[in-house]
Amino acid sequence: MRSLAVFAGLALLGAMAFTIFSFSASPSRQPVAQAKPFTETLQERLKRLPGDYRGWAQLSSQYVDQARITGDPSYYTKAEGAIATAAKLKSGDDAVLTGQAALAAGRHEFADAVRLAERALDANPYGAAAYGVLADAKTQLGDLRGAQRAVDEMMGLRPGVAAFARASYAAELRGDLGGARKYLEMAESDAWSPADVAYARYYLGELALHSGDVATAAGWYAKALQAYPAYTPALAGQARTAALSGRLTEALTLYDTVVERLPLPQYLMEQGETRLKAGQTADWTLLKAQRELFRAAGVRDDLTWAEFEADHGDPATAVKHARAEYARNPNLVAADALAWALFKAGKPAEALPYAKKATATGWRNPLLKYHRAKIEQALGRSVKVDAGFDPTLPALARFS
Repeated sequence: MRSLAVFAGLALLGAMAFTIFSFSASPSRQPVAQAKPFTETLQERLKRLPGDYRGWAQLSSQYVDQARITGDPSYYTKAEGAIATAAKLKSGDDAVLTGQAALAAGRHEFADAVRLAERALDANPYGAAAYGVLADAKTQLGDLRGAQRAVDEMMGLRPGVAAFARASYAAELRGDLGGARKYLEMAESDAWSPADVAYARYYLGELALHSGDVATAAGWYAKALQAYPAYTPALAGQARTAALSGRLTEALTLYDTVVERLPLPQYLMEQGETRLKAGQTADWTLLKAQRELFRAAGVRDDLTWAEFEADHGDPATAVKHARAEYARNPNLVAADALAWALFKAGKPAEALPYAKKATATGWRNPLLKYHRAKIEQALGRSVKVDAGFDPTLPALARFS
């Protein structure tokens, strides 16, 4: 789901040796050798200055980013330890509260994330990062107006890649593809790091893909990899375009690399569906192992399992997961998941109100449109299903 990707703050971290730079200045006017930068990892700084509560909060946020970037949920546990240390030192600091909010969001505890982000903003009304977490969490809770207000505040305080990306997603959710594209183009123009350039280009590709323009999407994914060859989401995008174009062998080769680098549930589901499409057997073992790892790290993710069980498992189990997800996070995607699970469980009449909610904002998501059409057809209504949508590859239509 795309909004969860936005949480990462967009700047991908290459390694856990988070480095701080400082420069010395000579008081003398005599010619001297150029000063060399002094480098110190954040962990080394915290050993030297264990009372630096903002440093601990920063470390926690970087661990949260790493959990999302690497797919390794053990980083959430490390983040919890770092932010707990920060809170013991100064619990009411806005940076500490923002770090706590980011961790809550990473674990899908979005109501807690909103509460903590709002506390951070009470402490510092000019905290752009807190507005970013608030926008993300409110989106997941289905409060799109509240999310838009938070995005507007963030744009006013710190316009840049992170704010533009969130503005793009807000526009997309209300069906404004032109606005969504404009904001991503602004993000690409503003970006200076290779990872941020790749991020913006990747989502330009996603916009094109979900508009049915596979060729343009493939072009953007290629440009993303030109900017940052290690950017795995763009490689997954290339796998999607290959699969949707019928080049299944090429797609499976790409997916092998994708899941080796980043075994996220989304990618594992895409790989499994592509194998089925190619007449092979899907092996869901690693996907189910990932579920246990995320659960052990405190991540609540009924959404993934509602979607998986509805398409590849037990519809009754899908309904159970979907109801739990929707009760906590009544957003558009959760509404769609519940609608589809109910439909697959033979309850189209009960499913339709949720399908209507999922499509109520004008979001042009092909998967949501397909699900609603199938539900209405089951109720005897004359509705056309998009002929260009491949129902054998539903995971490829979801936001990674």
